[in-house]
Amino acid sequence: MGNEAPHNFTLGQILDRAIAQHPNNDAIVYVDRDYRLTYGEFGRVVDRLARGLMALGVEKGEKVAIWATNIPYWVALQFATAKIGAVLLTVNTNYKQDELAYLLRQSECENLFLIDGCQDTDYVQTVYDLVPELRTQQRGYLTSERFPHLRRVFFLGPEKHRGMYTLPEVMAMAAMTDEAAYAARQAALDCHDVVNMQYTSGTTGFPKGVMLTHHNIGNNGYWIGENQHFASTDRLCLPVPLFHCFGCVLGVLAAVTHGTTLVILESFDPVQVMASIEQERCTALYGVPTMFIAVLEHKLFDKFDFSSLRTGIMAGSPCPVQVMRQVIDNMHMTDITICYGLTEASPVITQTRVDDDLRYRVESVGRVMPTIEVKIVDLETGQTLSAGKQGEICCRGYNVMKGYYNNPEATAEAIDADGWLHSGDLGVMDDRGYLAITGRHKDMIIRGGENIYPREIEEFLFQMDAIRDVQVVGVPSRKYGEEVGAFVILKEGQSLAPEDVRDFCRGRISRHKIPKHVAFTAEYPMTASGKVQKYILKEHSVKAFPEAS
Repeated sequence: MGNEAPHNFTLGQILDRAIAQHPNNDAIVYVDRDYRLTYGEFGRVVDRLARGLMALGVEKGEKVAIWATNIPYWVALQFATAKIGAVLLTVNTNYKQDELAYLLRQSECENLFLIDGCQDTDYVQTVYDLVPELRTQQRGYLTSERFPHLRRVFFLGPEKHRGMYTLPEVMAMAAMTDEAAYAARQAALDCHDVVNMQYTSGTTGFPKGVMLTHHNIGNNGYWIGENQHFASTDRLCLPVPLFHCFGCVLGVLAAVTHGTTLVILESFDPVQVMASIEQERCTALYGVPTMFIAVLEHKLFDKFDFSSLRTGIMAGSPCPVQVMRQVIDNMHMTDITICYGLTEASPVITQTRVDDDLRYRVESVGRVMPTIEVKIVDLETGQTLSAGKQGEICCRGYNVMKGYYNNPEATAEAIDADGWLHSGDLGVMDDRGYLAITGRHKDMIIRGGENIYPREIEEFLFQMDAIRDVQVVGVPSRKYGEEVGAFVILKEGQSLAPEDVRDFCRGRISRHKIPKHVAFTAEYPMTASGKVQKYILKEHSVKAFPEAS
């Protein structure tokens, strides 16, 4: 990219530029399966996949959901959908049946790609349970009662499943789309079109589809890479999920905008991380603090060579000082950076720079990204505050989402009339422009880098007949930062054990959302106006769950 941001490029144009400049550079590498594609080879895979989808009738603006771990075709699908003007809808690999059903319905999703499963969830069976019509209807003519928009289901592999297209079939269909039609589709795209949709609960309530454009995430990816001084000689080890912005923007787009090699892991495993770094001579590594701790504390740590490492990103939750020091001293990551942001902001708002001293790397989340504005505002008056004062973090610029899908009310609540995105996070900015996160004025729980929204779990638990009321809070945890705690008021005459609550959740909501701690209470601490004081519940949780910390 040289020294200029991608400005008004589509993701397809960003990839084509990397291919033109670095055709023989490794693009995608998987050490565990000896899978390796140069940028030139990767581009050809992307084009075949894109033309196959066009041949099957995928139109501009259609959503294409991907429910898969970090398999090799994930990144190809990210660019293939972008090239034909479709919207990649990323699905959390931890999702269970109820969560997938909500996402498919709310997003009005037309296409779904899936693998066979992950951990204890059988994806294929889950989809058959939700869309039984797949077993009986002809492919290409799907009409689902529960999901009227759903048209096509694809299996990310060669195995055949009733009603689903296989990946080889999609690739073979590429021959049905001629070059002229493919070129015309790409020429009709605009960098301000939505290209990516991710579901987040934003600040409260049920998940909302964050609509992100080529312009949003292409530019953000570029600057994330610039702040790490990425070049075509860099090799990034990426063990974080691609369905998060951390994977598909901070990882994929920071790399592709700079012709950098992506060394991807299907899922996080400390030994695989160490082996990948040593074998591929990786210069950068990403992870949440718990991932870095798992590597540093692994009994085989001393057996691996980390001398090639230089930079990377630690993000997702605050980094303990001693961990940052060990990462710099023992893993050679002298230029490691910290990022802060949210999905609605594409996602990075601030980032430390490679030459910031250690104090700023652990006490702050860095300075504002180039060409973005940040201000701290008073929660009551909305007035902009001066340096050193705590308030809500707001940002404005190219990175602000287009909005929440089919949810204009929530969009208006998040983005004010002057274009400022309200983060829901509290922070203080010093006189040098470094931002420190001081709290969340919403009740979000962050467990090992995963955002968990209490309201979503509360609504789910309300379905239990014996529960009269439930309040969910974050409980301190040494390993994950926070765990989910539930304070339950039972209906008269009812009795439950903590395990009953957890059993109700298993298989229906993601494992990380299931309350680790459950306490039964007769009442909640309340404000004079009748609001539950969750911060007091959080204080109680330390006493109620002494094993927590």
